[in-house]
Amino acid sequence: MRRVVAVFLMVAGCAVAWGQSSSWPAGAEHAVVKLWPKGVPGAAAAATGPEADTSTAASEKIAGRPVVRLGDVSVPTLTVYVPKVGNGAGVVVFPGGGYSILAMDLEGTEVCEWLNSRGVACFLLKYRVPGTGPYPKSAAALEDAQRAVGMVRARAGEWKVDPKKIGVLGFSAGGHLAAAVSTHYETRLYAKVDSADELSCRPDFAVVVYPGEMADAENGMKFSADIPVTRDTPPTFLVQAEDDTVHVENAVDYFLALKGAGVPAELHVYAEGGHGYGLRRTKLPVTGWPDLVDEWMKTIGVTPGVQ
Repeated sequence: MRRVVAVFLMVAGCAVAWGQSSSWPAGAEHAVVKLWPKGVPGAAAAATGPEADTSTAASEKIAGRPVVRLGDVSVPTLTVYVPKVGNGAGVVVFPGGGYSILAMDLEGTEVCEWLNSRGVACFLLKYRVPGTGPYPKSAAALEDAQRAVGMVRARAGEWKVDPKKIGVLGFSAGGHLAAAVSTHYETRLYAKVDSADELSCRPDFAVVVYPGEMADAENGMKFSADIPVTRDTPPTFLVQAEDDTVHVENAVDYFLALKGAGVPAELHVYAEGGHGYGLRRTKLPVTGWPDLVDEWMKTIGVTPGVQ
């Protein structure tokens, strides 16, 4: 009996330790703002239960650490990360997850902590999933993204950011969402809620990391017409690995579309790296991409450093 109890306690202890290893939910020091104070517009996400982490102890780990895979999100929020010493820049972060779940720590809280360390304010968007993209298959995630950018711009003074230095950063499906809001900003997809929706939801810059849903694998990797790039699309930084199972053509095709429209863009393609590494360091060079973003933000004048 003692042996059974001991084994049970050991297993329970491991489960607790595994569950506490993530940084989501964020700490109480970070304000959480409901995106839609009067309820979400249009159809709700196809939630099958209450919002919850869908990962288990058997789920794939990244760089030896577990990942929070948040599912059944029907109430979108912004979690606010204000740096101790800010430089005026702000970034709305879109975690990835195939528009089915959200990798809230790997591609969310860890990213915001890194941005804060660079003096950049971060606004982590928990957008509706599952089944909310890519636009126009569903408008829900893009509605959330448009609303989030406008809300940050409206509350720029409160959150100590320059309303002309608000960008977006997204991973995988979140990278697609970053491209979508970069090209669908002239008209809101929803009825205006308040004064935040009177302001532009066009990002001032965009970082798109291992995106998906932009190159059609069944049509010769043709670039999606649902991402209508124009000369007014914001400056964009792209990174992806050639061996990405989601296909490197997503980043390459978007870069070529940006180049064709005369939009300042920077593309980094690595031989190895796969998909879904976030900011977690591995032995592969691709995990040095955040340092390149840091320099790029300086060169485009978003953060101080390059004259």
